[in-house]
Amino acid sequence: MSEIHSIRVQVARGTEFRGYGPASIAFSGILALSVATVQSVWITDHSHDFARYLLVWVCAAVVAVGLTTLETFVRARRVHSGFAREMVGSAAEQFLPAVVVGMLLTVVLMRTAAQATWMLPGLWELMFSLGVFASARFLPRQIFAVGVWYMAAGLYCLAVGGPDRPLSPWAMGIPFGIGQLLVAAVLRFGFEDSLE
Repeated sequence: MSEIHSIRVQVARGTEFRGYGPASIAFSGILALSVATVQSVWITDHSHDFARYLLVWVCAAVVAVGLTTLETFVRARRVHSGFAREMVGSAAEQFLPAVVVGMLLTVVLMRTAAQATWMLPGLWELMFSLGVFASARFLPRQIFAVGVWYMAAGLYCLAVGGPDRPLSPWAMGIPFGIGQLLVAAVLRFGFEDSLE
């Protein structure tokens, strides 16, 4: 049985993953843009209230991840049928390290270098780009451009930010909003044969 499981995992690692759903990913992009809009009005002094800035984006991320996870499991069961569990596991194996590093980096910076928390939006975008690049081998080839988008956005945020500049909700909203809408478009139109 363990050999059969190993074979199934190997097949899953080499198969194009179609479990990510464009609907929940597009929603997460719209959510990011909406949160940035609301946050730009709700929090007027971003430079002195990083905890609230972080709380808003963590809540948005939890909602987005929850919906994406739900849609992924439902789609994977439909599209990959007998291999759904292995396919979802393989996808998580590629992307999860970037998410975990981003979370740990946030905790470390907040505890040991609070003056450097202004870098977090750019660093999160760079971590996300690494997750996208790691996942590119089993997604449509256009996903590479999305990884480049997140990398460029992260580097831009780091280049123009600074400890003396207030945190902007748009440093999160624009990169993640546009980035997730790009991912949704790639998932919807990037596969050779459409599932929809």
